Amino acid sequence: MNNALILLLFLLISYVTACDRCVHQSKAAYFSSDSPLSSGACGYGSLALNFNGGYLVAGIPSLYNNGAGCGACFQIRCNNSALCSSSGTKVIMTDLNKDTNVDFVLSSRAFTAMAKPGMDQGVLKLGIANIEYKRIPCDYKGKNLAIRVEESSSNPGYLAVKILYQGGQTEIVGMDVSQVGTSNWNFMSRNYGAVWDTSRVPNGPLQFRFIVTSGYDGKYIWAQNVLPANWRPGVIYNTKVQITDIAQESCSPCDTSQWK
Repeated sequence: MNNALILLLFLLISYVTACDRCVHQSKAAYFSSDSPLSSGACGYGSLALNFNGGYLVAGIPSLYNNGAGCGACFQIRCNNSALCSSSGTKVIMTDLNKDTNVDFVLSSRAFTAMAKPGMDQGVLKLGIANIEYKRIPCDYKGKNLAIRVEESSSNPGYLAVKILYQGGQTEIVGMDVSQVGTSNWNFMSRNYGAVWDTSRVPNGPLQFRFIVTSGYDGKYIWAQNVLPANWRPGVIYNTKVQITDIAQESCSPCDTSQWK
């Protein structure tokens, strides 16, 4: 086993140490405006407002995980049974929350979605709510994993891409690029959030290989023929791949059921 593969396996193990299927107790606040979430640390920009009907969240550094947590989905419900429903709300992480007094800062739409019918204003008046939450698979309603070529890219020479619509309950911990029809893979680095880049861009049409957390380990997911030879900045390209994997954690007890 070569040193690079050993390093990748070590990274995969380190990313799945937490028991995401367990129910955790914490606190959550909300943004009065959605603008922080659409200009968040994940780099989704205004695209974030189209995710999940605007049910978005910023997570603390341990959940943001240096950007690997971007696009992760959570089910959150508040503990005030007089105001809040038992099903809570389902959110997608698009930003980093630096306020360590709460694990999450939700969009106001997601925060009020925790309320029982007619109790929206009562939930908002809480300001900060005691909550419980767990990691859940993301469902982008049949959308494939997509790659947006960032404006800073230059063909040929430099390539920066943003990962969109990552499904399942996984984290992308590695990414390679090569010319279609070859096996000369070049390593890409996480620039920030959901943005990966490389200054070693092969010529011609491009394919990608992702390393994602899956099961108790990880796996490669190969996206063929993604970028044409004349790829252009600002364009979103369909990978024709859907990630449905679930990352499992060796902890007990874990709640794998859906809240009712």
